[in-house]
Amino acid sequence: MKNYLLMLIAFSFTSFAAYSQKKSSKSPMKYIDRANMDFNVKPGDNFYEYANGNWLRNNPVPNSQTRWGSFNILAETSAQRLKSISEEAAANPTKNALTQRVGDFYASAMDSTSRNKLGYEPIKAELQKLNNLTTKQQVIQEIATMRTIGAGAPLFGFYVGQDAKDATRYMAQLGQGGTSLPDRDYYLKNDPTSQAVRSAYVSYIKDLFVLTGNTPDAAAKKADEIMGLETGLAKLQMSRVEMRDPIKRYNKFSVADFSKTTPGMDWKTLLIAMKVPNQDSILVSNPDFLKGADALLSAVPLDTWKAYLQWSVIKSAANYLSDDFVNRSFKFSQVLSGQKEIEPRWQRATTLSDRAIGELIGQLYVEKYFTAAAKARMLTLVENIQQTFADRIKKLDWMSEVTKEQALIKLKAIVNKIGFPDKWETYPGVVINRNDFFGNMKSISAFGYNKMVNRMGKPVDKTEWGMTPPTINAYYNSSNNEIVFPAGILQFPFFDFGADDAINYGGAAAVIGHELTHGFDDQGRQYDADGNLKDWWTAEDARKFKALAQKVVDQYDAYTVNDSIHVNGKLTLGENLADLGGLNIAYEAFKKTPEGKSDKKIDGFTPDQRFFLAWAQVWRANILPQSASQRILTDPHSPSQYRTNGPISNMDSWYKAFDVMPKDKLYKPENERIKIW
Repeated sequence: MKNYLLMLIAFSFTSFAAYSQKKSSKSPMKYIDRANMDFNVKPGDNFYEYANGNWLRNNPVPNSQTRWGSFNILAETSAQRLKSISEEAAANPTKNALTQRVGDFYASAMDSTSRNKLGYEPIKAELQKLNNLTTKQQVIQEIATMRTIGAGAPLFGFYVGQDAKDATRYMAQLGQGGTSLPDRDYYLKNDPTSQAVRSAYVSYIKDLFVLTGNTPDAAAKKADEIMGLETGLAKLQMSRVEMRDPIKRYNKFSVADFSKTTPGMDWKTLLIAMKVPNQDSILVSNPDFLKGADALLSAVPLDTWKAYLQWSVIKSAANYLSDDFVNRSFKFSQVLSGQKEIEPRWQRATTLSDRAIGELIGQLYVEKYFTAAAKARMLTLVENIQQTFADRIKKLDWMSEVTKEQALIKLKAIVNKIGFPDKWETYPGVVINRNDFFGNMKSISAFGYNKMVNRMGKPVDKTEWGMTPPTINAYYNSSNNEIVFPAGILQFPFFDFGADDAINYGGAAAVIGHELTHGFDDQGRQYDADGNLKDWWTAEDARKFKALAQKVVDQYDAYTVNDSIHVNGKLTLGENLADLGGLNIAYEAFKKTPEGKSDKKIDGFTPDQRFFLAWAQVWRANILPQSASQRILTDPHSPSQYRTNGPISNMDSWYKAFDVMPKDKLYKPENERIKIW
């Protein structure tokens, strides 16, 4: 999957599957279960429904979820495993230092009684400090320093990451930010859904201010002011589609020169406050945003800024405070997602453990659920897919030999990380107290920030992982030119030792191909073998690629959810290209296997049919309408049904496998089928 920076990883695939290390003594697993299919639907009309129709009807979204499908089931399995690990560690705190830290964190996360007694006491002093600000200059100073103590990240985005044009060094980087709703369009559009979200958001702000001791009138005033300020910031932001352009996002300035464009913000002083002193240059993804934000600093009243900073503290802490805060936060999230019930406390605690101390609990996870054999098998599969991709590049009819040579150099240079890191993060200095949940979160937040800023001046650490071992996902990182597959994803329906080749190639191999293709999608293709933002294409080859990619944009633009909301083909382009490339590469690799070369049926299906059915069952999922609408705005992945139907409609082998004819709804004439990688 991919990243603008490993922190934004939406990470590319969306989830993978559960790895079955042990064989059941019961009846053998049905890797393709006919009971899940709907034979009343023609595969050429809607392959997603044909492959998954009965499963979709029999598996509604649980009340505590917004979506329910293969990824969610695996995530549930992972959560249960982490629960078992955490409970055992909490019950045996003296076993060793590792289990003590894991157990004490989980115990503190489960201790609602202490949190309910404290109310908002953990943030009371910080709120009072902000209330006592008397000048705009103090406001600006707090905007910089709050992020260093885990009190939110108001006004703008900031991080230390690799220089896109020199991936060997870290640079301080600024970006747009300062808003709370999932996308700027929620502030700017006047459709009924956006209006309802804004109204609910203002009510949410008001209620949390009341919970922190404000009168209802004072809280309502602050809520309106904050909404107005955030709307002003949203107007300055680039769209998600614009932010997909790495060239547009790359703007390097000297610190002194950039400070001249924001007279209210001296970046030398602010960088010192953010713990990165002595910087002579800085990268800015959206300079116009910072200029506009600087103007707002001058124009917006002091009291509004004080309220806004207080809101940053409250919203960032809400889920770590008493149940009153947690439940009110969930009530607001329901407006966005449609989720009916909050997840049980244990599940929220294990999710948080994985996010906060993932490489501590990850060590225990790997020890119990991952084997060297699994890693070796996956590495072999990666090598097979990588070689097949190379063969396909050599045969491309739209790319010149000079660009092919560079593409092959980049492909060969991709680093493969499987299962878990070679070097574990030990979280030095993090204090975990069984009786102080909020203190634990502050300590972890401070550690994460300090680790990030302390990178400055050091060699890039390419051993770091952007996902934890239990994660049901994978990603491609363009700056490191690497693909990463955590242990959690190596499970069925993605991979299983006992499965036939069609299952593993339609699942795990397609995922591998997907991640590799990210290195050559509309964003990834702009980075070279060393991870630098550098043009290695001839002008004519780039033109041909863009023309082919536009066909993919047009195909997905035509798809809709909730009857009328169109998929954003430009926002989802990278993932759609990766799905198309990954599935084609996996299919060609599959045809090299003994099963792929045979016509032997299993459970009534040919090897080719099982390959495509395996792909389809990976993506089966039901989703709530509200969540589907939100994902169209925010998610760079297409909805599940189109991740299934979109790529296959461009593959001649699928037409042959299921005898798809011109009268079928998914049929595309052969000369209109899109072939890129």
